[in-house]
Amino acid sequence: MEDNIFLKIIRKEVPKDFIYEDDEILAFYDIHPLAPVHVLIIPKKPIINIATMEDEDAVLVGKMFLIARNIARDLNISEKGYKLLIRVGRDGGQEVPHLHLHLIGGVRLGDNIRPE
Repeated sequence: MEDNIFLKIIRKEVPKDFIYEDDEILAFYDIHPLAPVHVLIIPKKPIINIATMEDEDAVLVGKMFLIARNIARDLNISEKGYKLLIRVGRDGGQEVPHLHLHLIGGVRLGDNIRPE
């Protein structure tokens, strides 16, 4: 896996305020938010994307979704709703070659990921 911004964040080479951290996962606000709430949830394990993950990574990926649910509750966006998005590969719009889950909300979202 090539070096990328998320690996630098994991290694704490790029300063970031984490809204969640444990031994396996980090969560922080996106620097280019698409909505009032835009959090990125990433595994510390270097996984490029869902297409390249190993079967044993399923538990880790599931944990990412549980963390997203908990962050959405903590940020008071659960009741009205939010989007969870994982982009896979170039055609899927993935810009950083490291698995990441977008938690997007805080405003009514259209069919795409932009606010209406």
